[in-house]
Order: sequence, then structure tokens, then C-alpha cells
Amino acid sequence: MDELFAALGDRTRRLILDELTERDGQPLFEVCSRLMSKHGLAITRQGVSHHLRVLEDAGLVTTRREGRTKLHYRRTEPLEQVAQRWRTTRKARLDMLRINVTSVFVDDQAKALEFYTEKLGFLPKADQPAGEFRWFTVVSPADPDGVELLLEPNDHPAAKAYQKALVQDGIPATSFEVDDVHRAHTELTQRGVAFVQPPASMGPVTTAILDDTCGNLIMIASPPRTDG
Repeated sequence: MDELFAALGDRTRRLILDELTERDGQPLFEVCSRLMSKHGLAITRQGVSHHLRVLEDAGLVTTRREGRTKLHYRRTEPLEQVAQRWRTTRKARLDMLRINVTSVFVDDQAKALEFYTEKLGFLPKADQPAGEFRWFTVVSPADPDGVELLLEPNDHPAAKAYQKALVQDGIPATSFEVDDVHRAHTELTQRGVAFVQPPASMGPVTTAILDDTCGNLIMIASPPRTDG
């Protein structure tokens, strides 16, 4: 926790977290540009890179590579741990149920792993033998220690029938949250992801539906906007 407080004690590092909060997944050059243009900071790329390493060591930033580019993502879990340390409300019992893994059926595990990591940007987590298949899970780069998505083989006939029925009726197998559906739709389309429904307003949320190429329709949705 000392590393966390030391990281937050610097104004530049707090501004970097502010910028990642506004737009997560920035490369180094964009972080530098934002600090100079929005905050007037005369700082070198090496200086910004050092601050990002400090934040990463403190658990406040995580990274993911796209080709030769390293993208930086904000993590809030360490801050929640700080709040929990001095929270006076009743703590949850240790035996309370928690969700640690959810799943989606796929018709080809290797193909699904490539799609969910290379196209959708998830990070690989678990990879263990599971009989004739494997226990493949992926996680969000924004929460690498959070809920894992299991890419579960649809080997059982009932799973195949279930998948087929959902697709025929246009029903998504699951839904993922994004900050901005329109921006995500543009970026994913550029990566070669096919959408069966473009961004559309659904009351307080905006949604779009993509084809995961592994037998499923997947919805992405933006949370309701709050004014003020």
C-alpha cells in the first residue's frame, strides 16, 4: 500500500490517471500529448514512461500490446482496497457467493481464443487441460483479476442446439460493457469484426451486436449517460 500512496502523491501521475479515466487504452505518445496540450506540462516521453511504470508497479495501470504499440489501462482495484481498509459498514461474510467465472459456448476453442484476444482485446488468463479440451479463460484488460470468461466447448448436443436457436432468433449469448458503443463499433470494425446490428439507441443504453465467428452473437452496450 505504500507504493500506492507514493504513486498517487505525484500530481503528474494523478493527471495521467485522469486522462486514462477519460479515455482508457492509450499509447505512450497519446498520454504525452494530452499532458502537454491539456495541462501544459513540459515533460519528456522518458519522464512520462517513468511515471507510467510507477503507476504500473503500484497496480494502478496495466498494459497490453497491440503489435508494436503498448496500450495503458487504468485499474481501480487498489483504490477500492484502500476504501475497504477503513470502511465501517458491515463486511461481506467470507462464505458469501461470488461470481468468479462465467462462460460462453464456442464451436472451436483455439479459434475463439484468437478472436476474443486479437479482435475483442481480452487478455488470456487460464489455460489448463480439461479432458480432450482445455480450460481457456480470458479477462478484461481493465480488470485482469476480475471475472473470467470461460470459452467452453459446445461438445454436448444440447449446447449446439441452444447456440443455434439463439442465433436463429437473433438473441445475443452474452453482453459486454464498453464506454462508448459508437467508438467501439468503429474500432472493432477496423479490426475485422462483423456486426449484425450497428449501434442503436435502446432507451437509456446504446447497443450493437457482433458475430464472434464461433457460433454466437455478442452484444456490446454503453451504460446510461449521467449529466452534470
